[in-house]
Amino acid sequence: MTQNSNDAYKQAGVDIAAGDALVARIAPAAKATARAGAGAALGGFGAAFDLKAAGYSDPILVAATDGVGTKLLIAETVGDHTGIGTDLVAMCVNDLATQGAEPLFFLDYFATGKLDIDQASEVIEGIAAGCKLAGCALIGGETAEMPGVYPVGRYDLAGFAVGAVERGGFIDGTSVQEGDVVIAIPSSGIHSNGYSLVRRIVERSGLSYDDPAPFAPNRKLGAALLEPTRIYAREAVELARNGLAHGMAHITGGGLIENPPRAFSKSLAMEFDLSALPEDPLFPWLAKSGNISSWDMARTFNCGSGLLVYTAKDKVDAALDLLSSIGTKDAVIAGKIFSRNDGPAVHLEGIDRLQK
Repeated sequence: MTQNSNDAYKQAGVDIAAGDALVARIAPAAKATARAGAGAALGGFGAAFDLKAAGYSDPILVAATDGVGTKLLIAETVGDHTGIGTDLVAMCVNDLATQGAEPLFFLDYFATGKLDIDQASEVIEGIAAGCKLAGCALIGGETAEMPGVYPVGRYDLAGFAVGAVERGGFIDGTSVQEGDVVIAIPSSGIHSNGYSLVRRIVERSGLSYDDPAPFAPNRKLGAALLEPTRIYAREAVELARNGLAHGMAHITGGGLIENPPRAFSKSLAMEFDLSALPEDPLFPWLAKSGNISSWDMARTFNCGSGLLVYTAKDKVDAALDLLSSIGTKDAVIAGKIFSRNDGPAVHLEGIDRLQK
C-alpha cells in the first residue's frame, strides 16, 4: 500500500497522530488508577475487569453515566480544565455509591472539534485524579475528533462508571422508615448542576471570571465557580457495608426538592434544616444576583448539601463516628423522616438563609 504523504484524513480535520500522542501522554495517569481486578491499561479494543480478584463472590453490578453540563463553558473561558475531569467522575460514582456499590472502573468519552493535546490531557488527568479519589480504575475511554460537529476549542464529556455490591447489601431506599434521621454531608459548592443559570447570573452581573469572587474575595470568580464536585464514594460505601444507611441521596439536578424523595417511598416525607449546614455565601450571592426565590434555589442547586444519608435513630452516633474515622468530620444531623400523608415530600427549614 502506498503511504499518502498528504494525510487526507488530517486535511479533513482529524489528526490520528495527535490521538496516538494523547494516548501515550495520559497512559501514566491511567496506570496510576490500577486497583485489584483491573490493570488500567489503555489501547485495547475493550477493557476487562475481574470481579473475583476484586474480592466479590456474589455481586450485583450497578452502572451510571453522566456529564458535567455547561460548567465546561466556564472552564473553556477561563482556560482551566484541571477539575472538570474530577467533576465527571464524581457525578457518576456518587450515584453508584448511594446504592452501596463500590465504584470499580470508569470509562470516559471526550469529543472535540479539533484535538488539543494539552487541553485533552488536562481533562483526562483530572479524570484519573477523580478515579484515584473514588478508588476506581480508569480502564478505557474514547477520544472523538469531529470537525463540523464541535467548533475548534470546544469539547464535551461523558462518563461511565460501574460498581458492585454483594447481594443483600444493595441500598434501594425501601428500608427508610418514619423516625429515621437525616445526616447531611456538605457540598464543595455548586458541583456540576445549574451552570446555565450560573452563567446567566454572571453575565447579567457585569463581572468577569477574572474578577474577585464577591462571595470569596481571595479567589477569582472563575476559579471559585470551577471548584470540583466532592466525591462521596468512600463515605457512602462504608456506611452501607456497616449497616448504617437505610437510604442515601446524591443532590444533583433538581436540588433538595427532587432528589431526596428518590431514596424513600412515596408514603414518607423529609424535614430538612438548611441552617444545620455550614453557611456557604456562594448560594445567597446567586439568589440575590439572579433574583431567585428560595424555592427555585432549592429546586436547582444543592444549597450546600451534597449527600444525604437516612439512618436509624439508634445508629446515628455510630454513623457519625464512622464518618469521622475516615476523615469526614463535617457531617451533620439535618433532618428527619416522617409519614407524608397528603403534603409535599420535602419540608425545608432555614431556607431564609439563602436570601441573606
